[in-house]
Amino acid sequence: MHTWNDSAPLYQQLADRLAVQLLDGAPPEGEALPSVRKLASTYLINPLTVSRALQALVDNDLVESRRGMGMYVKAGARTRLLSRERAQFLQKEWPALRAKLKRLGIGANDLNWED
Repeated sequence: MHTWNDSAPLYQQLADRLAVQLLDGAPPEGEALPSVRKLASTYLINPLTVSRALQALVDNDLVESRRGMGMYVKAGARTRLLSRERAQFLQKEWPALRAKLKRLGIGANDLNWED
């Protein structure tokens, strides 16, 4: 079961989920994404919402539409996505996280970097 929230439009939440999968290498570059119908069925959402999510990935230069064949992961998509995600984390998320760690008195020796 996939849960959604009110933090962002549904299509953006799906685009974000698909981007995480791309970061994890699924599907690999050059390979097809599941069809709009398959994604709609998997996530129990309207196919138009899925199409809008896929368009967001196209707009971010991660996938491309091949007429009559579907959406395919573009070469270099993972590298571009990783670069963007790292920059966003370091510029936006890390300062807030660092401040919280400092407030809580948590130092590097208190953190376990392994699973």
